This record gives sequence, C-alpha cells and structure tokens, in this order.
Amino acid sequence: MLRTVNRVLTALIGLVLLALGLAVLFAAAGLPHRWGVSMPSGWPWTRPGDVLLTDADRTRWRDEGWWWPVAIAVLAVLVLLALWWLLAQLRRRRQSEALIDSRDGEGAVLRGRALEDVIAAEAEAQPGVDRARVTLTGRRDRLRARIGLVLAAHARPGPVVHQLRDEAIRHAVDSAGLGTLPTEVRLRTARHRAERVS
Repeated sequence: MLRTVNRVLTALIGLVLLALGLAVLFAAAGLPHRWGVSMPSGWPWTRPGDVLLTDADRTRWRDEGWWWPVAIAVLAVLVLLALWWLLAQLRRRRQSEALIDSRDGEGAVLRGRALEDVIAAEAEAQPGVDRARVTLTGRRDRLRARIGLVLAAHARPGPVVHQLRDEAIRHAVDSAGLGTLPTEVRLRTARHRAERVS
C-alpha cells in the first residue's frame, strides 16, 4: 500500500513539475504574446523579459537580520529531504547476493535469487500453503527475509508459521551458513469464488 502511494505521489509531483516547466518555457519564449494566448491571472511570465520576483520583492526582507539565515536553513533542509527521498527511491530493496562464511578465510557468495527460490519452494511444499513469495533484504552479511504466504482456506496460521520457521528458514540458515535470518512473515488467505448451490 505504501509503495503504491509513493508511486502515485511521485507521478503527481512529476506531472505538476513538468506542466510548470513547460508553461514557463512557453511564456519565456514569448509564445503567449505572439499567438495571442492569455495566461492565467497573476501569472508572472508573459514576455521573455519578465521575472518571477521584482526588485521590490527581492529586497523586501534584506534589512531584517533573521531573514537570510532562516531562508538558507529552510532551503538546506528542503534540499537534504529531497536528496534523502531520492536515495530512498534509488536504493535497491532486494539483496542480490549473500555473503557466506566458508570457514577457509575466503568466504563465498550465494545468489540471493537462488536462496529466495529455495525458501519459497520449501514453503509452498508445506500443507496449507498455496503460494509463497520470498524477498531478501538487508546487507550481504546480515540478510533479512520478507516472506508472503497465501494460505489455503483450511490452513491454520499458527502451525504454518511454526513449520516455516522450523523447516524452510532453519534449512536455509544451516545450508547457507548464515547464523541467523530474521524473517517477517505476512499471511493472507487465497480467494475462492462463491460456489453455486442448487
């Protein structure tokens, strides 16, 4: 849900900024005057020589001692928040490989997708589990797992989770030599069509 909201907000912000940028280019090129198009009331740019802030607007607060430190601090915070948000968007959510202690001083690397597939296959083999989806996150040497299980209508969540922990996760930890694999499990039930009774 949060991922969907994030994408929708990103798309809306992008569209608004694109529309504003195109409108500014349109006005800065003098096209409204040439084509006889009227811009919205209060629009600052109608001719190529127009500016966003007049001299009076730009110098209104110059004599106030608090103005420039506050303006710079607010802009710096906005830039830092924008950079943090951008890095959060670009950060890879899925870990592509796991670093394994091979006990020879060298170490080994295991493909994250292979480990995900093995855990998912073993989870789906459990009674009461229709589908399983596994995502590895975290760092190469400190993996975390997110597992989504779709349970059959007759499945009991408690025993399914205990079996998942004792078998699929334990086997992955032992076979890959991970030591530990903190896991978040999300459960939902399979949707079934309503049956017609005659």
